Amino acid sequence: MTENVIITCALTGAGDTVRKSPHVPVTPEQIARNAVEAAAAGAAVVHIHVRDPETGDPSRDPKLYREVVERVKETGTDVVINLTAGMGGDLVIDPHDPLTHLPGTDLVGGLERLPHVEDLLPDICTLDCGSLNFGDGSNLYVSTPDMLRAGARRIQELGVRPELEIFDTGQLWFAKQLLAEGLLDAPTVFQLCMGVPWGAPADPGVLQSMVNMLPDGARWASFALGRMQMPWVAQSILLGGHVRVGLEDNLYLGKGNKATNAQLVERAVTLTEAIGARVATPDEARVTLGLKKRK
Repeated sequence: MTENVIITCALTGAGDTVRKSPHVPVTPEQIARNAVEAAAAGAAVVHIHVRDPETGDPSRDPKLYREVVERVKETGTDVVINLTAGMGGDLVIDPHDPLTHLPGTDLVGGLERLPHVEDLLPDICTLDCGSLNFGDGSNLYVSTPDMLRAGARRIQELGVRPELEIFDTGQLWFAKQLLAEGLLDAPTVFQLCMGVPWGAPADPGVLQSMVNMLPDGARWASFALGRMQMPWVAQSILLGGHVRVGLEDNLYLGKGNKATNAQLVERAVTLTEAIGARVATPDEARVTLGLKKRK
């Protein structure tokens, strides 16, 4: 069991959740405010996507990332900044003409997914470790071995810690290959992403198998979607990992009760302490994850 638990709050994500809950933050001001509130509730790490302030659609605009990060820092809030670098991998194909790209496609190379990371040098950025049939329909997430090698090498050059997003066992296998090739520095940091159709299911036995595959010395967390979010807090802690909650992955505290990010963090704190663990501070998280405190 993990005794000093790092709680990450994934604030907004890129899914079509804005129309499903009034609490999903959209503008840089809202996202930054949610980050500060999540940190006050007990999150040591905030995982940040940005959205078009006018439409709520997902965005890769570096200026929006800069505004969010600057707003958080201006408050003096001590929290570890984790920026997504997974945007730019969406390919929606016509099932009858697969060479035709449909609306919703936003596909660029591995290096083109990193301008905001190069600009801001966050504590952590994500690296999605493989391609995936992303939900029903014809939406693919594309992250090829060549893209991943290029991205991992550049993140390493920047001195940013990659959080390796793992949606299935083959992706974990390839992440270990990146480590063997010297493209990842110790300690490696993994996020085991469960219950995302059609990746690894939110099954305790599958999580245990993935934990068994991790390289020696790895730091890891896990999350599951929807109503499994809070049970997964307990699952992860009991198996020796850290946890992630937030509106990116789940909109509810209970049936019909729409949550805020801060409320989800508060619930995770309660569960963590009820199990007999304690919640890590941002500085403790930095030590565990091998991070240097940035200005």
